[in-house]
Amino acid sequence: MVKQLIVGDVLKELATTRRILECLPDEHMTWKPHVKSMSLGGLSTHLINLLNWQIAIFLHPEFDLATVPFRREALARREDVLEEFDANVAKLEHLVSECDEAMLGESWSLRSGDHVILREPRAIALRTFGVSHMIHHRAQIGVYLRLLDIPVPGVYGPSADEEGN
Repeated sequence: MVKQLIVGDVLKELATTRRILECLPDEHMTWKPHVKSMSLGGLSTHLINLLNWQIAIFLHPEFDLATVPFRREALARREDVLEEFDANVAKLEHLVSECDEAMLGESWSLRSGDHVILREPRAIALRTFGVSHMIHHRAQIGVYLRLLDIPVPGVYGPSADEEGN
């Protein structure tokens, strides 16, 4: 039962995230609402990185932030974002479908060198570090789209754009 809840939740959130990414405007991928904000392309690329991190939750007992580049180059085209997103989703869906509840209960750690940031069961890490983190940044993209006057798809129900408001 636990696995069913996780699988259903992850798959739904991935599908919703893709619907948001389908709206990315190539001509605005370098746009950002504030000097301290990530660009639209940077934020979209970060969502892909979050999928890589979710995959790592299943493949490795820990993830060391000190061993990965802090930021990668932002993707500049919606097509590239969707292509990499879809490839990572396929990997993640396979890993989720193949795992069992025992694996989901195993301890997983996020660290930066010697500093352990968190240590928790894989299922909780997937939810918080992976899915909830993805939802947060997906919502930011929704705000960016709104500020750019690009119709925003509904996430947990119809959006004002879909209702014609």
